[in-house]
Amino acid sequence: MSSTVAAQKLTREDWRKKKELEEARKAGTAPAEVDEEGRDINPHIPQYISQAPWYVSLGRPSLTHQRPQEEKQRQFSTISEWYKKGVKEGPKATKFRDGACENCGSMTHKKKDCLERPRKTGAKYTGKDIAPDEHVQPQLSFDWDAKRDRWNGYNPDSHKEVVEEYKKIEMAKRKLKEEMLEGVLSGKLPESAIVKEDSDDSEDEEKYADQADMWGQKFDSKTRTTVRNLRIREDTAKYLFNLDINSAYYDPKTRSMRENPFNSNAGPDTAKYPGENFVRHTGDIKKFAHAQMFAWEAYEHGSDIHPLADPTKLELMHSEFKNKKENFKGEQKKSILERYGGEEHLDAPPKALLLAQTEEYVEYSRLGNVVRGQEKAVAKSKYDEDVYVNNHASVWGSFWREGQWGYACCHSLVKLSYCTGETGKLAQLSSQFTVVSESKGERDEEEEGEGEEEAQMSLLEQHKAKLEASGKKKKKEKGKERDEQEAEKAAVREEKIRKAMVEQERKEKEVDAMMTIEERKRPYHSMRAESGREPTEEEMEAFRLKRRRADDPMAKFLK
Repeated sequence: MSSTVAAQKLTREDWRKKKELEEARKAGTAPAEVDEEGRDINPHIPQYISQAPWYVSLGRPSLTHQRPQEEKQRQFSTISEWYKKGVKEGPKATKFRDGACENCGSMTHKKKDCLERPRKTGAKYTGKDIAPDEHVQPQLSFDWDAKRDRWNGYNPDSHKEVVEEYKKIEMAKRKLKEEMLEGVLSGKLPESAIVKEDSDDSEDEEKYADQADMWGQKFDSKTRTTVRNLRIREDTAKYLFNLDINSAYYDPKTRSMRENPFNSNAGPDTAKYPGENFVRHTGDIKKFAHAQMFAWEAYEHGSDIHPLADPTKLELMHSEFKNKKENFKGEQKKSILERYGGEEHLDAPPKALLLAQTEEYVEYSRLGNVVRGQEKAVAKSKYDEDVYVNNHASVWGSFWREGQWGYACCHSLVKLSYCTGETGKLAQLSSQFTVVSESKGERDEEEEGEGEEEAQMSLLEQHKAKLEASGKKKKKEKGKERDEQEAEKAAVREEKIRKAMVEQERKEKEVDAMMTIEERKRPYHSMRAESGREPTEEEMEAFRLKRRRADDPMAKFLK
């Protein structure tokens, strides 16, 4: 209905008919209203939008009052319009005009706004050297984007001047180089002149390379390229560590994540990103907080001191307070012990050692992770420890003799043997004493025989025999040293081979684990092989030892 009809006072019957017509139009059984341009008006539009105010009402159904009015639209300046700076307009005047500047004679400003040098006698009185009128630029109107456009008003043609300047410099350098080459070919200039010119260019590039070496860039003066060091793809953004909506909050505006996105039980050293609160509570922050609290407490007791105005005085007072507090506690403890006794109970071992049990509370989750309390101690070895077999009172490897391991309880050098206790120790000592005595007797007999032979030989023969014996002894010692060195080298090589085999097993396990993961979910460069390094002899030997042989009948039983 039109605004005029709506403004009239309707009877009850007319109001009922109006409502029925509106419902029919909304249901689609009656045709919609048409505006002055012949377009249908949506019957679902609310009345406060479709009904025009009294001061713009046209007397018929219309939505013109909701559309932008062309005569009221603000005309913005185009992208090509800008302020003309330093432009003079019209021909230069020959005589002074009324209302012009008394200093220069221009009509576009007054004497107080004149930018020329103040003349001794102004143009108003001399009528000479009248300045031309400046271009009066109307006020330009820009929209929101044009006001914030950093290149608004920039003329791209002005960059041609820079290009032309560099072209001229390049042409001058090329011409100078051609003249120097002609001079070298004609013999007027030495060959070092061209090299010196090239070195000067490289020095200039080195000089400007320092300025170009900004953060995030790398300038190479030899290749004349600038490489952008972007963030590598292996780096994970802090907001991608944990995608749980209940995890640590990430503020995209300040790019801060104060809490730890990982499990709260994980320590800051093990977590990839411990959170910014961890950094806020490191260093001297706690120390400063304690000093601030001490200053507040001192102010309550009558000492007005500020931690920023008097830091040295505050530090001295704080250290003196701590010393007095420790001395007071020590004297108080000493007086209580002197009066009541019980000092022996202070040095007692902890209850965990006395009763072999503790009251430390540990709470676990359904997955077996420690939720609250002390974490479970990590096992030292994957092998069984302190396991006694065959009635032994000690483990294998607790005894050592002549390069062999054994049991300390019976000195037996045979693994998994039955323990004989003290009897086995006595038997081992007696057998050792017998062997030592026999070897000593043989040595004495040999010395006696050598003495008899020496007595039968002359002095010259004895001297020759001693020289031969010493030479044999030296050769024997050198051979022994050589054997020891070779044994050490062999042991070192065996150790390297063992480490190479362990490393190869680890790499094979990693490759097998990666092969089980879908290719699109694997980490970046996870299957890339090591490059730029040749394998060592130990690694090749480990590969040969670990390689499966098809002709081996037991190869099919390997897992």
